[in-house]
Amino acid sequence: MSATHRLGHVALRVQDMERAKRFYLGLGLRLTWEADDWCYVQWPQTGEGIALLSPDYKAAGPHFAFHFQERSEVDRIREQLVSQGHACGPVHDHRDGTASFYMQDPEGNWLEMLYEPAAGLPSNVGAAPIPLSYS
Repeated sequence: MSATHRLGHVALRVQDMERAKRFYLGLGLRLTWEADDWCYVQWPQTGEGIALLSPDYKAAGPHFAFHFQERSEVDRIREQLVSQGHACGPVHDHRDGTASFYMQDPEGNWLEMLYEPAAGLPSNVGAAPIPLSYS
């Protein structure tokens, strides 16, 4: 992987979305995205996040994600992993301007390789994007 990636977020399954949101917002994280079955909270200073997945969320399960600064890096790392014999899902372009794919590491842990725009993740709740920092 290149120097333009970072551990960007962790996705957790939660049973009570409102209770989980209150807890993480109380720790100082900021609500960036909210949907009926999941939400995304981020540290306001750095942009690292936690995706809270309700029991009804079916698109993905608990995982961690590497965030990449360039969209082409996601395609490149997928090609590299596939050439090494790893099974990888297809790259999907998401409505928020990100793009990603999912895979399992050799121990069965799920991870996501995600392109994040340099300006940060857009919000559907009115929060300003947190620009990327790869220092």
